[in-house]
Amino acid sequence: MSCRSVFLDRDGVLIEEREYLSRPEDVVLLPGAAHAVLRLCSLDLKIVIITNQSGIGRGFFSESDYHGVMMRLYALLGESCATIDAAYFCPHAPREGCDCRKPLPGLALRAAKDLDIELSRSFVIGDKRSDMELARAIGAKGILVRTGYGRQTEMEGDPLRDVVVDDIEAAAEVICRWIEEEENGVRDG
Repeated sequence: MSCRSVFLDRDGVLIEEREYLSRPEDVVLLPGAAHAVLRLCSLDLKIVIITNQSGIGRGFFSESDYHGVMMRLYALLGESCATIDAAYFCPHAPREGCDCRKPLPGLALRAAKDLDIELSRSFVIGDKRSDMELARAIGAKGILVRTGYGRQTEMEGDPLRDVVVDDIEAAAEVICRWIEEEENGVRDG
C-alpha cells in the first residue's frame, strides 16, 4: 500500500526566507520547525522537501552551494532528532520551461514514484501561491503558512489553499487533526 507524504517548501517554511540563500552559515531554522517535523514523522508520513532554486539557473549560486545549505538544514533538524525522508529541487530559471518547477508537479511525481507516495492522500505546506497550486495539481490538501511570503500570499486573497495557519507547527497540528478525523470516520462508518 502506498504511503502518505507531506511536501514541504524549504525557504520561508522550515528556514528563514533569504533571497537566493547559498551559504550554510546563513541557514536559520524557523521556531518550531524541528518540532513540527517530529510531529509529522509521528503520523507515519514521508517528509519530503520540494523547493524551487532558480538561483542555480540564474547563476547566483551552484548546486554545490545548494547541497551545503541542505546539509546545514539537516544538521539543525538533527539536533532535535528530526529527519527528512527526501528532498527534491528545481535548479532551473523560470524561463527554462522545465516540468519540475513548482507549481508544475514534476518533482512531486518523481517523489511519488521513488517513495511510493499516494499523492491524493498527501499534504503540501508552503508560503507561496506556487505551493498551493502544486497541492491542487497533485490532488493534495494545501496549507498556507504565514511565515516567509505567506502573509503576502494570504493578502492576495488566493482561494487555492485549504487552510491558512501561522507556521509549520500549526500546520502539523492541522494535519494531525485531519488524519484523526479521517480515521475516526472510517472506524465509525
